[in-house]
Amino acid sequence: MTFFMRPARPDDLQTLYEMAKLTGGGFTNLPPDRTSLSAKLERTAEALSRTDDSMEDELIVLVLENSETGQVRGTCQIFSKVGQKWPFYSYRLGVLTQHSRELARTFRAEMLSLTTDLEGSTEVGGLFLHPRERAEGLGLLLARSRYLYIRQHRARFGEKVIAELRGVIDEAGGSPFWDGLAGRFFGMSFQEADEFNAINGNQFIADLMPKTPIYTAMLTDHARSVIGLPHPNGRAAMRMLEAEGFANAGYIDIFDGGPTMVGQVDGLRTVSEARDVTFSGTHDSSGKKMLAARGRLANYRCAYAFVAEQPDGTVKLDASGAKLLGLAEGDTLTLADR
Repeated sequence: MTFFMRPARPDDLQTLYEMAKLTGGGFTNLPPDRTSLSAKLERTAEALSRTDDSMEDELIVLVLENSETGQVRGTCQIFSKVGQKWPFYSYRLGVLTQHSRELARTFRAEMLSLTTDLEGSTEVGGLFLHPRERAEGLGLLLARSRYLYIRQHRARFGEKVIAELRGVIDEAGGSPFWDGLAGRFFGMSFQEADEFNAINGNQFIADLMPKTPIYTAMLTDHARSVIGLPHPNGRAAMRMLEAEGFANAGYIDIFDGGPTMVGQVDGLRTVSEARDVTFSGTHDSSGKKMLAARGRLANYRCAYAFVAEQPDGTVKLDASGAKLLGLAEGDTLTLADR
């Protein structure tokens, strides 16, 4: 095994930019814009330099590095507390039931209500794996490394955690949901709005969108059909989030209608089942393949390793895994089952 996760550095800018150009649009947290990506790396550096443990409005960008080549082949992000610089808007999907005595009929109308319910949550997002590396469980390593990072720095994150999944985008790069709802109030295409949002945030939508509930029956059939659905490429990510402990709570993205998954940090599988152990050396046997992490802030590392439990409660790792994590005998590390 040669891949490991670490916090991003300023010199990762070019690689992140190249990966951002491969996303295909609708990927707000990883825009193909050098200025925006550079700002993310600056925020990460600021967060990593802060030593006091308190919850602030911070961003941590993590990257997947091949230790043999030095190439960065994937990335993901953690926002410690959303909705601090501007409101964090979502649509909440609900139902209004009304009854007519004269008609002897009950009507149930599905509605979208603009809300800031999720403000203050920790958000995980920006996950992208280079198409050539989509094997050997690296997507799972990317995703779960975020939860172990949160566990290692628990005081810096909230109780609730969310993950926004990209909504359905057609072959032309447009969004049926945007065209059926928000696009009617703006003089721009989804691609233009998406690019503006990635660089400037979505406050402009909140400023101009109607604040009253939207009856979904007023939308086009195409727009209604994609509400709360992830992009086809994001279905595996949705299943992975559900396995981790996230649930679809009826919140959707105001841009493309994709689902926002919600969970409790301490209830996430990776966080609740992880355990701290002492490293006592390397072994030559195969061991059990596990997720292993160590270090704090800029020194954080996460990788797969083959772990052999010892009678005294310590663990031994394969030489490759121990090297990826930079372990010395007596060090403490965190383990989680795959």
